[in-house]
Amino acid sequence: MTRVKEKLALDFEIKDLGSMRYFLGMEVARSKDGIVVSQQKYILDLLKETGMSGCRPADTPMDPNAKLWEEGSVPVDTGRYQRLVGKLIYLSHTRPDIAFSVSVVSQFMHSPFEEHLEAVYRILRYLKANPGKGLFFKKTNERNVSIFTDADWAGSVTDRRSTSGYCTYVWGNLVTWRSKKQGVVARSSAEAEFRAMAQGICEGLWIHRVLEELKMKIELPLKLYSDSKAAISIAHNPVQHDRTKHIEIDRHFIKEKLDAGIICLPFVTSSQQTADILTKSLARPTFEHLIGKLGMIDIYAPT
Repeated sequence: MTRVKEKLALDFEIKDLGSMRYFLGMEVARSKDGIVVSQQKYILDLLKETGMSGCRPADTPMDPNAKLWEEGSVPVDTGRYQRLVGKLIYLSHTRPDIAFSVSVVSQFMHSPFEEHLEAVYRILRYLKANPGKGLFFKKTNERNVSIFTDADWAGSVTDRRSTSGYCTYVWGNLVTWRSKKQGVVARSSAEAEFRAMAQGICEGLWIHRVLEELKMKIELPLKLYSDSKAAISIAHNPVQHDRTKHIEIDRHFIKEKLDAGIICLPFVTSSQQTADILTKSLARPTFEHLIGKLGMIDIYAPT
């Protein structure tokens, strides 16, 4: 790193501020075991700005039984709602535990109601409980890439579209994740899972390409974990039939990568499916179990 700085100094006027500790609301802490990236100050400032510094904390970012419809009882200020959700979207860059709930509330940016604002406040109450939680990037000798994909079939009560979720681990550390409603209605759970699987593979291929450009060694095949035996079976089965006509492009894309040895599709049980936290609101025990699998820790928590 020192050599790089010296070369840059030859062409540019720079000032060495040492190791990064704070940048654009993100706090970086280092130890002999790895690096932790969190946004505690950003969260505390957001709670103060919204008048929720003294609110009652919540165990999860969204009520597992909550169902949000497009219309509610009383409309709320659209500008204020959009600013709040925008700040939560930025916060989710280091907080995958709120990715699903933020994805849900962002679907009502154009016409928010009181029920939608209450869901936003629920996320803030959850953040109040653990503002210092962040991502831990551990030192490791692993050189593999793992991808977890999942889908919540017809989970949206407004249009019955499914929600896809994936998270990718590079050398055992979580680096990318996404929670997004699918663009079309899936006619079966296998179809929803299959579409999520295709999205996860695209993300894995992109990471593979980046690592190659950085001249980093990577073990193949990339492992894509799914808890859908039906989707895995369709991916391996080259026979064309009625069940796969509507997902033909994804099927050929996945089969091509399987045959090339770039990916493999091991099965994982639903209880061990990390991406489940990105597709639906969960009860506290399951939610906390999956947070641990995401590699999130709170270095500010009292010991």
